[in-house]
Amino acid sequence: MFRRRLRLSAAAGAGLLIAATAATLGTPPTVAAPVDDPVVQVTIDSFGPVAPKPGDDVLIKGTVRNTSTETLEAPQALACIDRTHRLSTAAEIAGVSAEQDVPMNDRNSCSRMTTPDTGVFQQYDAPLAPNASMQFSLKVPWNEWRISHQTGVYVVGVVVRGTPQGQERLTVGRARTLMPVIGEQPLTRTVNTALIIPLQHRPTQLGGKRFTNESLAESMAPNGRLGRLLALGNGRKVTWLVDPATLDEARKIVKDGYDVGEGGNPTPGAGRAVVDTWLKAFDASRARGNQVVLLPYGDPDIAGLLDSGEPLKELVRDARSATERFILPPGFTNGLWLEGGAAAGRYLGAASQGFPGASDDDLNLVGSDSWPAVEQAGLTATSPVYDIRTPGPRDTVRTVVADSALTAGGPDPDTGENPIQVRQRFAAETALIASSGKGSASVVVVPPRGWDSTGRATAALAGDLSLKWINATSVEQIVAGTPRPPVIKAPAAPRSNAVMSADQLDGVKQLDQATTTFKDLLTNPAEDLPEAMPQALLRSASISWRGFPDEAKRFAAVELGSVNLQLSKVHLVNNAGNGEHREIKVNLAGSKGTFPLTITNDTDWSVRVGIVVSPTNRTDLRIEPQQTRILAPKQKFTPRINASAEQNGLIRASAQVITASGRPVGKSQELLIQASQYGSVGWILVGAACALLFGTSFVRIYRRIRTERRHPSPAPSSEVAVDEQATPDALHPEPLDPPATDAPAGESLREGVGSKDG
Repeated sequence: MFRRRLRLSAAAGAGLLIAATAATLGTPPTVAAPVDDPVVQVTIDSFGPVAPKPGDDVLIKGTVRNTSTETLEAPQALACIDRTHRLSTAAEIAGVSAEQDVPMNDRNSCSRMTTPDTGVFQQYDAPLAPNASMQFSLKVPWNEWRISHQTGVYVVGVVVRGTPQGQERLTVGRARTLMPVIGEQPLTRTVNTALIIPLQHRPTQLGGKRFTNESLAESMAPNGRLGRLLALGNGRKVTWLVDPATLDEARKIVKDGYDVGEGGNPTPGAGRAVVDTWLKAFDASRARGNQVVLLPYGDPDIAGLLDSGEPLKELVRDARSATERFILPPGFTNGLWLEGGAAAGRYLGAASQGFPGASDDDLNLVGSDSWPAVEQAGLTATSPVYDIRTPGPRDTVRTVVADSALTAGGPDPDTGENPIQVRQRFAAETALIASSGKGSASVVVVPPRGWDSTGRATAALAGDLSLKWINATSVEQIVAGTPRPPVIKAPAAPRSNAVMSADQLDGVKQLDQATTTFKDLLTNPAEDLPEAMPQALLRSASISWRGFPDEAKRFAAVELGSVNLQLSKVHLVNNAGNGEHREIKVNLAGSKGTFPLTITNDTDWSVRVGIVVSPTNRTDLRIEPQQTRILAPKQKFTPRINASAEQNGLIRASAQVITASGRPVGKSQELLIQASQYGSVGWILVGAACALLFGTSFVRIYRRIRTERRHPSPAPSSEVAVDEQATPDALHPEPLDPPATDAPAGESLREGVGSKDG
């Protein structure tokens, strides 16, 4: 007893010592973290038949990969089923829990099947080491499911168990899928199904024969994504959803060949024959009657462009107009494809109308997952065609709503692109539609954007078109069979719904400004504007750039440089040598004067240009407005600039070449104007000096005339020779006053009078 108390005291003392030490150091005592159970990855690679009937055995094959760090002893793979829930509606399928918050060992919704000698489980003798894989193959007899013979959908799958070292046997992995069961009662209707397969690729053409990379040709190869997708039209009724920009690039490759690379040393493209084969197969598919729906040119980010306002919102109309003019004989349907927030009424209304050629026959396509799950329940299964309310320009827009659940995959997460899971989900959803009523029922299936990078999941969908209750048709036939669609509200959306980043949209805006300036510069833009410029602008705004942001920005930058190169060919002539950039110097003599500036047009098109001169350091410079002028290719024009300045000195100004509407072309040119003329004070001084000079002269002349009138000169003497009177001495002129005499003045007068009388 004493020893036991001693041991307890020692333990308590040690605990107190540890606690005191922790308190002294200011850190809590360390507690061992719980160890998570190991988890393996389970994948179902094969499931058949797709929709078993009562009595059918089901074969499930797949792979187990040990993604943990533990070695698992005696691993097992066992079939499982949730037999307590027979799913009979689409809402019940959507409501199956993924059990993400439940530890793997505690997930019991899919009950393990353990009947010996039936093939429902598989035992492995060898351990499963970390990163190692094993295959499983389970054949489940119908009776082992122990379910009813009614039509419905069940959650089934495979459970993997193993024993980690030093632990008990655990459930370490699970994979589930949907199993539609076609009961003994026959299905009541056929499901008209239009499978729409998107055929588009991110832009790669930089202009002319230059392409950024080989990705388009690689995708069109038989084992590429576009190659696999196109092959699905062989022997099947499908609808192609195509970006015309992708067709344009493919046609360019076939017609002229192509080079690959963004730098100065491109390499010849190697996929010309592959692209040619793909285009011929596409034309053959159209000839067999498969409908083609063309997207707006470049498949632009509709929501991002409309949210950006002017001028980018105009690109939506331009893209739709470009598709309307696209050449694809014998014809096509003009279409629009919106998802998520981009399906809001403000986008649908604006993008479906307002462009030349807009028609009620255009196909407006929206995914059902654009609405919340609660509102999706209001979408009927009879027809996918609706009139959706929009804020304008029309009150409603005829729209086809694709059932997003048909491509959602299995109940477990991360199965949306697994071909087996996609196939089983499609079969389950359509089987319930076929068994839930009478009359016709139609659905439209569209793989979501960015889905199925390999094309294998879409191929699984196409394979399900052969199910007995499926009638493959086209969207055109479904729309024609719905003369009076119901009216519904458009889905709500956040304020901003752009897919492109702010940097990408800014690059598109710069390219748009440069392209618009070049178009405005041309005398005849309708005929002279190179088609590649507006096409490149629309490609730069493509939603297909999602996932390739750096490549998108490089594409816009390269195209911007190409347009700016053409704009730089229309400029003011600067006589600086050796490529040196310096100011243009001109002189302005007098209060008003002129000076010349020369514009050159080194492009291959006629342009209409003008010049605007603006002072930068003074406000007294006045420039008369210039009229724009048409300048032929490779020609120059030298207008005289009429200017005036109130003061002497150096005036700094900028000269800018402009278009007919006043848009600046290229960079401005700095001017140095030397103004040399009198100011107002100088003119006053000059006027005063002139007034003084002429005033003084006038006074002197006036005084002399007055004096001469008062004292006239005596008549010339007869004795004086005529020559002397005619030629007076210029150096000794006669005095103004008469000469004095010796006689008194009075006597002289008397003598004169006397002689006159005598």
